[in-house]
Amino acid sequence: MQYKTLGNTGLLVSRLCLGTMTFSNGEGIYKHIGNVGQKEADKLVKSAFDAGVNFFDTADVYSAGASEETLGQSFKNLGLPRSDVVLATKAYSRMGQGRNDVGASRGHIMDAVENSLRRLKTDHIDLYQIHANDSVTPVDETLRALDDLVTQGKVRYIGVSNWQAWKIARSLGISERKELSRFETVQAYYSLAGRDIEREIAPLLEAEKMGLLVWSPLAGGLLSGKFDRHNQKPEGSRRSEFDFPIVNKERTWDIIDVMTPIARVHKVSVAQVALAWLLSKPVVTSVIMGAKRQDQLHDNLAAMELVLNEDELKALDAVSNLPPEYPGWMLATQGADRLGPVDLWANTVNA
Repeated sequence: MQYKTLGNTGLLVSRLCLGTMTFSNGEGIYKHIGNVGQKEADKLVKSAFDAGVNFFDTADVYSAGASEETLGQSFKNLGLPRSDVVLATKAYSRMGQGRNDVGASRGHIMDAVENSLRRLKTDHIDLYQIHANDSVTPVDETLRALDDLVTQGKVRYIGVSNWQAWKIARSLGISERKELSRFETVQAYYSLAGRDIEREIAPLLEAEKMGLLVWSPLAGGLLSGKFDRHNQKPEGSRRSEFDFPIVNKERTWDIIDVMTPIARVHKVSVAQVALAWLLSKPVVTSVIMGAKRQDQLHDNLAAMELVLNEDELKALDAVSNLPPEYPGWMLATQGADRLGPVDLWANTVNA
């Protein structure tokens, strides 16, 4: 296993993180995602920990809190030292019928963190993340509440998920100006089938030394190896029942056409190729892998051993490249002459 610092901190986290959305039995969308009971969850956590994974991610909304309960109980059942694991969870989503049982207000955050601590059976959360954009609550209020939690020792670092680049940048400015704890990480969707964050979010993270935690690295199973242009709805696949996240399917079939022979050459799964591509990106801190079974987990863990060569990376980059979008293409055009020396007099006619 390899490790990287969590954003601009000294905390080391494994390059692969065990996501626990699959833990417990849920309702609604979680019927298609989470059905891992306590015994199997214990086995998955132990296998991941034994392989060097020290980073575990959950959220209060996953199966209405049951995922947090299952993960917390796994740590207890396995006797894992609390100091040996980095525990991340998230808050924002609706957790009750009340008007204020949702959002990133001070009121909801303070209630949500106490409930998460109770379910996780711990006295602190290593990384506490705001799960979604709150269009109502001022950013200052959210940051002040999170800073108080850090001061109280209930939370050690803070992060954000699914925010726009401009709002992340604004929050960093507020934190610096008011001397509040700043967001150290962004948890975002990123995959060969979905590279949208490369337009604005990834450059921001690199400039501000923030960590990127990748969710759905296999595009909801689309890059698992079960799908291709000839088998677009394999039986028993989660994606066949819950078509998320949104991707351009035709473009994805082209991507899989390039991934498949690369996987054959290395004698690995298509999923490992997808994970190895992400791990090759300097902006990526940790890739969150979800698993329902031991074989899925072990296959994902094996991606740490796969090193794609330069030609393979170029082929994957080319087939998955984002279509041109303004102002990106204009920035590239106008900035071209900054890449090397320019003779300002090259076109001058000698008198």
